[in-house]
Amino acid sequence: MSNPNTQALSDAGVSIWLDDLSRSRLTSGSLKKLIGEQNVVGVTTNPSIFAAALAKGDADYREQVAELAAAGADVDEAVFQITTHDVTTACDLFAPVATASQGIDGRVSIEVDPRLAHDAAGTVAEAKKLHAKVDRENVLIKIPATVEGLEAITATLAEGISVNVTLIFSLERYREVINAFMTGLEQAKDNEHDLSKLHSVASFFVSRVDTEIDKRLDAVGTEAATALKGKAGLANARLAYQVFEEDFSSERWGVLAAAGARPQRPLWASTGVKDPALPDTLYVTGLVAPHVVNTMPEKTLDATADHGEITGDTVTGTYEESNQVLDDLAAQGIDYNDVVAQLETEGVDKFEVAWGELLADVRSAIASSGQASA
Repeated sequence: MSNPNTQALSDAGVSIWLDDLSRSRLTSGSLKKLIGEQNVVGVTTNPSIFAAALAKGDADYREQVAELAAAGADVDEAVFQITTHDVTTACDLFAPVATASQGIDGRVSIEVDPRLAHDAAGTVAEAKKLHAKVDRENVLIKIPATVEGLEAITATLAEGISVNVTLIFSLERYREVINAFMTGLEQAKDNEHDLSKLHSVASFFVSRVDTEIDKRLDAVGTEAATALKGKAGLANARLAYQVFEEDFSSERWGVLAAAGARPQRPLWASTGVKDPALPDTLYVTGLVAPHVVNTMPEKTLDATADHGEITGDTVTGTYEESNQVLDDLAAQGIDYNDVVAQLETEGVDKFEVAWGELLADVRSAIASSGQASA
């Protein structure tokens, strides 16, 4: 039986995806349990998540690492094989959800090598390689929303590959992402792909906005600045939903929808609360709206199940108030454009660091396996 709080969130139009994946989650049955008991209908991954899973020295990976070592695989090939194995298995687990939702949910994301974040052609090539290897309709290829990523998003969709656009922080970049998405669908249509089979989410990051802005507000130190802490993330995300409503009501979208296209849903990412003074479910209960995804770390999911009181749509109708928050931040000297530009740069950098850690962990595991078999 599903949890009443997570069920209420689902009933309000929010798809709950887990922001975590590891081999042990799949082999232990814990992910399957979350599907049945806490309304989880999808999974997202990123380099940090895979690095954490491998760093634990999970016994579930040892056999595959030994096989890869025996086959003489280099570290890049080993990472490719390990991560795609987990994602393929998860896609199979979520296949019934995907079928029941006509592909809207039941989705599993896998990210392109973050070192390609500023290489459009390299990103497209990697996306095609990942898509071919996983070979499941319910996989989403994650592409960062850098300037170069926008070109890659369009080109990947044009190839008939579904995309999760990640690392979106600003409203302006989000509009560019939607444009890249629609352009990709227009090209896919020209390439005679079935638009109803193409799916996409736009991952709009939330808590990191508060973390950076609240740090700047602390530096300002006034009473007015302190009163704004913990408000920017929700305001920014709510205004993103307004952009979603506007752009997916346009004449351009109407033409694509008539051809069978499905809208690119907003996905609330980075929903784990970083400030212990804020409620654990702030970025869940404060961002309830139809046609969105909330991807949560397990701690946030458990907090939602335990005490996430869902009272209906908490986004629509908040736009004037949310704009006022951004205006008030500007009045305190907080430069919105500087904040979001910094967050994008840091986001790419953090994933590159995590990717380096993942490569190092796999390299060590391969070496250890080789020594053990010698």
